Amino acid sequence: MEFTKMQGLGNDFVFLDRISSSAEDSAEDYPQLARKLCHRQFGIGGDGLIVVLPSKVADARMRIFNSDGSEPEMCGNGIRCFARYIYDQGLIISDPMLVETGAGILKLKLFIKEGQVQGVQVDMGEPILRADLIPVLGEGEPVIGQSIEVSGEKYLFTAVSMGNPHCIIFVEDFSSLDFERVGPAIEKHSLFPRKTNVEFIQINSPREITMKVWERGAGPTLACGTGACASVVASILNNRTERIVTVQLPGGDLFIEWGLDNHVYMTGPGNYVFKGNWLGL
Repeated sequence: MEFTKMQGLGNDFVFLDRISSSAEDSAEDYPQLARKLCHRQFGIGGDGLIVVLPSKVADARMRIFNSDGSEPEMCGNGIRCFARYIYDQGLIISDPMLVETGAGILKLKLFIKEGQVQGVQVDMGEPILRADLIPVLGEGEPVIGQSIEVSGEKYLFTAVSMGNPHCIIFVEDFSSLDFERVGPAIEKHSLFPRKTNVEFIQINSPREITMKVWERGAGPTLACGTGACASVVASILNNRTERIVTVQLPGGDLFIEWGLDNHVYMTGPGNYVFKGNWLGL
C-alpha cells in the first residue's frame, strides 16, 4: 500500500490516494486502517489518516480519521496538506480549489512561488455559535463563560464549532494547568454529546495568543487548525483580541482572521515528511 506522510505544524497525517481508484469508498475499513497506520510503534505513525477521494460536488473530497479510528468532520492542518498534495500530484490544478469535507465544501487559496506551494489559506466558513449545533448542552448564542466541572474543579469555557466542536478555556499560566488530566476529562464530558476538542489559551497581546490543544480522538497534538480558528473567535467574543491574530502552537504559528463577512480565514503551511509502501497488511 503506497502512502505519503505529511505534516502541518507537526500535526502529522498518513495520506492514501484514492482519487483515481475505481473501488467504492465503502470497500475499505478506514477506521481500522487508521488505527493500524497511525500507531507510532507498529505502523507508520500519525495523528490521523487522510483519504484523497473524487467528489461529485467539488474538485476533490477529503475524509479524515483520527488515530483512534473516529472520523471528525474537518481538520484545518490536514486540509492544508491535502490542498498541497492534490496540486503537486497534478490531480487538481485549479486555484482557488474547492474541497468537500464532512463540514461542507471549503475554498482554498494556494500561495505558489516558482511552482512550489509555500502556504495555503483556507476559508473555514462561518463559526457556529448556537449551543444545539455545536453541540453543547447549554443555552443561548453564543455560549460564553459557561461553567464546567472536572474532578471537583470549575472552569469557564466558550464553545465554538468550526464544523467540529471546540471548548475554549482561557488560562493565565500553562504551568499551573494539569493538561494531561483536564484535557481528556473535558473531551469526554457529558456537556458535549459528540465529545469535544479542548483548547487552553493564553493571551499574549491583542494580536497574539498561545494555544495548547487536546484533540478529540487524538489527544495532545502539536497543532490544530480548527482549534486555532475557534480560539480566535472565542478570544474576540470575550473582548480579548482583535480580529486578526497570530496563534502560537507547539508546532509553529497560524495566522487567523475573522473577517467582516463573518468567515474565518486560516493561513499556514503544509509539508511533506516522506513516502513509502506499508507492508503491514
